[in-house]
Amino acid sequence: MTEERLSISKRTTNRFFFMIAIGLVLLVLGVIIAANFSGGGHGEAHGGEATHHAAGWGQRLLANLWLNNVYLTGISVVGVLWIAIQYVAYAGWSASIKRIPEALGSYILVGGIIMILIFVLPIIFTGHNTLFHWTDHSLTEVGNPNYDPIIAGKSGYLNVTFYVIRMVAYFTLWFLFFRWLRNESLAEDLNGGLHHYNKSIRLSAAFLVIFGVTSSMSAWDWVLSIDPHWFSTMFGWYVFASWWVSGIAAVTLTIIFLKQAGYLPMVTANHLHDLGKFIFGFSIFWTYIWFSQFMLYWYANLPEEVLYFQERMGAYNNHYTWILFFNLLINFAFPFLVLMTRDAKRQMIMLKIVCIAILIGHWFDFYLMIMPGTMRGESGFGLIEIGTALTFLGIFLLRFTKELSKAPLVPVNHPFLEESVHHHV
Repeated sequence: MTEERLSISKRTTNRFFFMIAIGLVLLVLGVIIAANFSGGGHGEAHGGEATHHAAGWGQRLLANLWLNNVYLTGISVVGVLWIAIQYVAYAGWSASIKRIPEALGSYILVGGIIMILIFVLPIIFTGHNTLFHWTDHSLTEVGNPNYDPIIAGKSGYLNVTFYVIRMVAYFTLWFLFFRWLRNESLAEDLNGGLHHYNKSIRLSAAFLVIFGVTSSMSAWDWVLSIDPHWFSTMFGWYVFASWWVSGIAAVTLTIIFLKQAGYLPMVTANHLHDLGKFIFGFSIFWTYIWFSQFMLYWYANLPEEVLYFQERMGAYNNHYTWILFFNLLINFAFPFLVLMTRDAKRQMIMLKIVCIAILIGHWFDFYLMIMPGTMRGESGFGLIEIGTALTFLGIFLLRFTKELSKAPLVPVNHPFLEESVHHHV
């Protein structure tokens, strides 16, 4: 039972490749249609933020690439975070399911390469990246008509060189800790004993400190800097909360799919119950962060603070208003009401529905964070959005399932495996 391995059939792998192929076809069709509809405009950024460009298909493509990669990268690194927390907390209940979040980290390297390319290539070819207003060097040149004193004041942090260095550092650290923890886990299967477990605890403690810093900084860099005139001291927590609950939903959904395929007989309704409590609790935590940020800005009503929410509530002919309220409905009200009872948290069908809703809902959450600052009122939902999402999802699933199939689904020599088998709540 403990030696069971995930067998990925050729048919399943072909489905993932087919998903990627369909996504690319839809993406290309969407770009062709958008280019013809908009007269072939790529969209360029000139002047101050108040006179932002009219976004074209190129801007829309870049924004969607960035959105999906940031979202999936967050879910991937949350898998490593989950493992680190379990080790540091000496958690026993999760020993039988640890291989699922462990494998999530396999996307980190792919995500890092894609993200660096998305950021750097436009700068190489055009001189700046239109997703990030501050990359236009004219904004920091004193005497230039486009000079922006706010962006110039942040140029010590928001400059291309330092930005790329930080990005490389985030992904390098995350991937190294993923590999170290993964290797120790696999070595534990072969050698047993407590050496690898104790070493994993030390690695996890170091990772938690590093993640505490890099998660907030990456949120500032990858999402907050899209709106460089806006200030928020809670934004790092907000992005983390969205990543975290999405990661838990991804882990739970994977466990459910595996159990429905006949795997993980050790995982019982008690484990699902705990996972359901995590989803329930952290959906409330995400809402708490959302409300705390919104309420404080609404109460103070300072122009440099409320601009962010004005763009998402009422601006551009209410272009984003429905998404904001849908965001609250699907990411808070739905999981809160559905998972309120004990029985709901122990039923795979209920958890499956909620997990899918949360993963879709928090994709919309990142859409709402990224699109108003990059596309203004010209974003949409069409072939470009669907195609990009399918392509990235297919790549993510290929990496995830391949890593998951490399080792037994249950860590056979984990010191707390017996506790996990007899876990009861």
